[in-house]
Amino acid sequence: MRERARYGAVPSVEKALGSLPVVAAFAARLRIRDVIDGLCPVDDRSELTHGQVIEALVANRLTSPEPLVRVQDWAGGYAVEEVFGVRPQQLNDDRVGRALDAIASQVDSIVGSVGAQAIEVFGIDVSRIHWDMTSFSVYGEYEHAEQEYAVPKFGHPKDRRPDLKQVQAGLAVAADGGVPVFHRAYDGGAGEVAQVIPMMKALQEIATTRRLLIVGDTKLVSYNNLAAMHADKVTFVAPASKVYVSAETLAGLDLDLATPVDYVAARDQGKDPATLGTWHVYEDTMTLAGPRKKDPVLTLRRVFVHSSARAQAATVARAKKLDRATDDLARLTRGLGSRHYPDTAAVETRLAVIAKTRRVVAYLRTTTGTDPDTGKPTLSWHFDQEAIDAEAAGDGWYALLTNLEADQADAAQVLLHYKGQEAVERRYSAFKGTLAVAAIYLKTNRRITAMITVVCLALLIFSLIERQVRAALRAQGRTTVAGLYARRPAVPTTRLIFQALASMRLIPATSGNPHTIPQPTPLQLEILDLLDVNPLEWC
Repeated sequence: MRERARYGAVPSVEKALGSLPVVAAFAARLRIRDVIDGLCPVDDRSELTHGQVIEALVANRLTSPEPLVRVQDWAGGYAVEEVFGVRPQQLNDDRVGRALDAIASQVDSIVGSVGAQAIEVFGIDVSRIHWDMTSFSVYGEYEHAEQEYAVPKFGHPKDRRPDLKQVQAGLAVAADGGVPVFHRAYDGGAGEVAQVIPMMKALQEIATTRRLLIVGDTKLVSYNNLAAMHADKVTFVAPASKVYVSAETLAGLDLDLATPVDYVAARDQGKDPATLGTWHVYEDTMTLAGPRKKDPVLTLRRVFVHSSARAQAATVARAKKLDRATDDLARLTRGLGSRHYPDTAAVETRLAVIAKTRRVVAYLRTTTGTDPDTGKPTLSWHFDQEAIDAEAAGDGWYALLTNLEADQADAAQVLLHYKGQEAVERRYSAFKGTLAVAAIYLKTNRRITAMITVVCLALLIFSLIERQVRAALRAQGRTTVAGLYARRPAVPTTRLIFQALASMRLIPATSGNPHTIPQPTPLQLEILDLLDVNPLEWC
């Protein structure tokens, strides 16, 4: 008789290997598993340590940053068992949740230990740090949130989801390679200004240099923050908001007195020099008094910066909002006396809306009344040209405050320090883009706090990979890798590196035969050599 066929599971001959050996190698150099296992031990009955689970989650975030459900399915398709020694079924949702619960209370110690390890092992220069905060939307009410962890709250979300609660995260990124050496999770409603001093103290503990320069945004500037940094001999550079440097002060500046700066914005690299924007700086000093009479007065260097591109953008933006306001006012004028605008009160209500939404409050002048013959509302309006000209005089100008001495950095160098702030913005882009942390759903805010640390550990590895490849190329007198992007030379980024390695596969061991990795391409071998990673050592 002919044997009948039957349904059954067919084992996959190959598994995706991709960048897993690279991730494992960098995680080992950072001692992520050892640090977590030392701080969060498990009992003898556990098949996996918390460090193993978190290490696998970090790899998951880097290779398949999708919503955090059914991690075991991802692990089954990738060579996770062969590289990390973790069977797919061991990464069930319950085990992942317990690992997140375990590390939540130790995230500060984990961050400090791994950050210090990164600085030491990779020789990261942390003399200049860029600091910024961002928000992440979360689904759920979290009515019974644990107060010792980041509490989701409604706030001012930067991803434009006001319908969702948010948590916040702060990143401290080294100018050397844009490496995030420190992070912390915060409540959704936490004020950014109040987080500066704790961040500074934490950085001082892990930094290997006594000289520390912190570069931030306007939230860095408050009397208490600047006084604390000055007292601890920490230098800073940050833009001043209009609270500290008024629009009138900026409008009164004379570009002819400013000094040109040899700087080309990243977006302008490779463009015709004749079309490039120009930068100028002008310096003076200002004093900042404390809230109490006994507080010492701070004397700061104030570096005024003029950007021609910023000035042009302001001119274009102003013209657009004036045009839109003009259209709205013309429609309102045509509708006077209609059912929508039957009286003066309705007209004035609409005028207030137009002025606010089109942002023309500063120069819209209106007069309303009632026609004695018809009883219909009347309206006359115009834009105050003097007010427009006064605002335009400040176009392109902003002010940077610093306590750096002139012999440490002249006005031009202060600007260049500040322009490095783009490094932290790039990392946030990877945080929310490449690593795909969009609106996340986790059962408790304890796990949200832990998950932010998982993602930041992934971001640390993500950044170190790019830094290492570029440093290796510099040592060879090169800046690009041949064939990295569309078979053309390209400056390496981690995204391109991961794409190049994505096709690497692994054939699991069978019948006494060892694991087999099909021969990598020449491009893959070059990347692995630049990273100093031998995948055969990790499988």
